[in-house]
Amino acid sequence: MSSTRPVQVIAVTGGKGGVGKTNVSVNLSIALAQLRRRVVLLDADLGLANIDVLLGLKADRNLTDVLAGSCDLNDVLLPGPAGIKVVPASSGVQQMAVLGPQEHAALINAFSSLSDQVDVLVVDTAAGISDTVVSFVRAANEVLVVVCDEPSSITDAYALIKLLNREYGMFRFRVLANMTRTQQEGQNLFNKLNGVCERFLDVTLQYVGNVPFDENVRKAVQKQKALLEYAPTSKAGVALRNLAGKVDQWPLPMAARGHLEFFVERLLHTEAARVGG
Repeated sequence: MSSTRPVQVIAVTGGKGGVGKTNVSVNLSIALAQLRRRVVLLDADLGLANIDVLLGLKADRNLTDVLAGSCDLNDVLLPGPAGIKVVPASSGVQQMAVLGPQEHAALINAFSSLSDQVDVLVVDTAAGISDTVVSFVRAANEVLVVVCDEPSSITDAYALIKLLNREYGMFRFRVLANMTRTQQEGQNLFNKLNGVCERFLDVTLQYVGNVPFDENVRKAVQKQKALLEYAPTSKAGVALRNLAGKVDQWPLPMAARGHLEFFVERLLHTEAARVGG
């Protein structure tokens, strides 16, 4: 039986690699868990799965095993810092487009069984604007677009937003400036992206703040620790906890659309439509 409690599903995306998206996903998840939210972090970067490596976790099983019926989703979850649970990436997700009805049902059931144990599902998408990235983003309730101060970052973020708006009618996006040198730089980045979106697209962008550049992020990666474990009071750590405080206030999805099984159903539906189209 599915939960009546809605689950917040947040896709963290960026349109390009190198913007620090995975670090944001991991530490946002931990900061939300520190606010007493039950958090599951889904590694949806299928080509370069790295959350387990980033956190020094070892994945023996993944979603492929769930689909094969050899274990359930709880067996796949890896315990992470602050009590978060990590679903490691797998080729099983990549094959969603060709799943049969039985496997569809198995996947939906797997996530439905989880919905009683989770308040927030954070989805760390791959870089770029591949069909898989689009599928995950379209299935989420909230889209957090991470940008940094590189010309290609704004261009690629715009390309992703344009695709989602023009092709799929999505119009609401949250924007986070990452690795900024000053607060003003973050605001300028947002203004640049917002300006071009306002001119050419029918979308609403909301700026959720900036995470400053911080050497501790690189040091934490080297130690295979999350930043909030390695240097919780660092500049970036404080900013990520502030972000979590804002995210925690975002409205919950209404009615059935908020259940985790509906996230999976939407995910499968968008993939099937893509393959059929």
